[in-house]
Amino acid sequence: MKSVLGLCHEWWRVNPGSPATRGPQRAIFARWGEGTGLGRWGGNPGLRLAGNTLFAVVLLAVCFAFSRAASGQVVPAGDEGGYNLTVGATATGYWLQYGPRKMLGVAAIADLDTKRRMGIEGEAQWLIFHQTANVHTTTYLIGPRYHMTFGRWQPYAKGLIGLGQFNYPYNLGTDNDLVIAPGAGVDFRLTKRVRIRIADFEYQIWPQFNYGTLSSYGLSTGIRVRIF
Repeated sequence: MKSVLGLCHEWWRVNPGSPATRGPQRAIFARWGEGTGLGRWGGNPGLRLAGNTLFAVVLLAVCFAFSRAASGQVVPAGDEGGYNLTVGATATGYWLQYGPRKMLGVAAIADLDTKRRMGIEGEAQWLIFHQTANVHTTTYLIGPRYHMTFGRWQPYAKGLIGLGQFNYPYNLGTDNDLVIAPGAGVDFRLTKRVRIRIADFEYQIWPQFNYGTLSSYGLSTGIRVRIF
């Protein structure tokens, strides 16, 4: 934790808006990556790319959070900052373009939202029901999301990235690939703590799949509970 705080402090000492500082920022990232081993995510170039990209997303999110907490700017009462953490689960129906196949699954979600409409979403999804020949997938994704609030309704858009595991027919092998997943949806606030995820649409792209780019898309519905 101390190493992350130190990295964020060193990162934000460099003006991020100046092109002349991009070199120093890359050097900061590289030094910390070498020290933690995250720059060497296995021997697979695809996994290294996915690992470095995933780490960069998390790093920027952490640095953003600490920079907001350290900011002493005064804002109008109607635009005050703050964070909401919700966790939940969804049921998912997907069209997997390997065959193609219609599959069902479940997902665990966690959303860290600010009152300024920006937030972060993490999602772990298991497409394990309605299998054919033991084909199934698992994905672990994280990324930014943008939401708006209209009374009890909250539409949002998101852009996730992470790792996907694909199990080939008859358990002949497993592939670990980069996954990119844009999406959008709408939530409904049922009570102060409970939110219903009315619909969530997600389009997954597997650009490193063995037989060419694999894509899939699906709809999810479920429930979220506010922690704070």
